[in-house]
Amino acid sequence: MTDWILQNDTTIRLGVFLGVLALMVIWELIAARRELYHPRFGRWLANLGISVVDSLVARLVFPAAAVGVALIVETRGWGLLNYFEVPYLLTIVLSLVLLDLAIYLQHVMFHAVPALWRLHMVHHTDQDLDATSGIRFHPIEIVLSLLIKFAIIAALGVPPVAVLMFEVVLNATSIFNHANVRLPLPLDRLLRLVLVTPDMHRVHHSVEIDESNSNFGFNLPWWDRLFGTYRAQPKLGHEGMVLGIEHVQQEKPIGLLGLLGLPMTKGTGRYPIGRRDSADS
Repeated sequence: MTDWILQNDTTIRLGVFLGVLALMVIWELIAARRELYHPRFGRWLANLGISVVDSLVARLVFPAAAVGVALIVETRGWGLLNYFEVPYLLTIVLSLVLLDLAIYLQHVMFHAVPALWRLHMVHHTDQDLDATSGIRFHPIEIVLSLLIKFAIIAALGVPPVAVLMFEVVLNATSIFNHANVRLPLPLDRLLRLVLVTPDMHRVHHSVEIDESNSNFGFNLPWWDRLFGTYRAQPKLGHEGMVLGIEHVQQEKPIGLLGLLGLPMTKGTGRYPIGRRDSADS
């Protein structure tokens, strides 16, 4: 079974990705949380287009991908988890939790380092938030993220199955928690015990700097609470909050070429952590 999963990793990841994306888009069309500022078509073209570019660049630069790195690590016995006799199921669980912690810390880093924030701004300049926002990342950020992930896999000795599981879950939850959907408040509160919800993550996309520099988690909500970056609700409420970043508010959505060139054409503004009182143009 494990061999079959690893041999069909691309099919599994693509199938889950398309399935969750379709489900969230249908949910958004039936019961949207917020009215959209920009028309869907232009935004979707840009967001889906940059996702295709990301995939092509990742395949070109790293043909083996993360699962391939994990297979090499497993064969050579690298990593912390390979130095101890840990039950396989516990190894999988620990791997998933530690990878999620690493993604949280990486996300904070991309908000703290101005050069990295220039790349991550592509994600935050979306003035609406929906399922397609969860795949809107600059290809250079994707490459850097993969390098970081490879290093973590090697250092921890993450099994290939755990890597595949994490990537599938990360893609699915990124689409889910960016979706423009409404959850009943009691259900949202319950889910926040184990999962980042759309209302929780939407705060992170606020134009307000203190809100943008909060709620960094993608999968598990625990890290924000543990490290003091959790914010329950936006000051103006979910219907009243403005999304995006203050120095890139535009009447029309940014196209694909604009997104690719944005790190070179726009300054960092006041958003990088620790630079809230300065502006970089």
